[in-house]
Amino acid sequence: MGGAELAWWYQYYFATERGRAGYEKYRHDFAKLIWQLASPHWDFDDATFDRSAAAFDNPDHVSIVIHNYRWRLGLAEGEPKYDELEQRLATAPNISMPTITLEGDANGAPHPKASAYAGKFSGRYEHRLITGGVGHNLPQEAPGDFAQAIIDVDAYSSSAS
Repeated sequence: MGGAELAWWYQYYFATERGRAGYEKYRHDFAKLIWQLASPHWDFDDATFDRSAAAFDNPDHVSIVIHNYRWRLGLAEGEPKYDELEQRLATAPNISMPTITLEGDANGAPHPKASAYAGKFSGRYEHRLITGGVGHNLPQEAPGDFAQAIIDVDAYSSSAS
């Protein structure tokens, strides 16, 4: 099994009815596992997890998650009213808006290297590597860096007009 298949095991699991049933029954445990895998150095406490996990109790949560992952694999239809937009996005057009991308130095989730997508930005662009054991959940693990990137890219946009 390749690295991508191992890293994305749960996407394939969600493609099955067993995966849907398992996620329905164990969504909190599953999400906590994914948090731990995607952010291996983040020592979050139960109270932090529980604040986010409250969203998992939404009656539509499981259906939305399962559909999303099945759609990513081409196993479910998207929303027809967005078909034209999806077709345009499938061409991977350049992004002309000022952009800052962020990556934690300990991101345990599969992700491309910044060099793989840096050329897609034709406007002002910057990539920031957030160090210190920061994983996949930048807004919670490095809220100051995350907020600063928003402030900075807003200034890029303001200076361009």
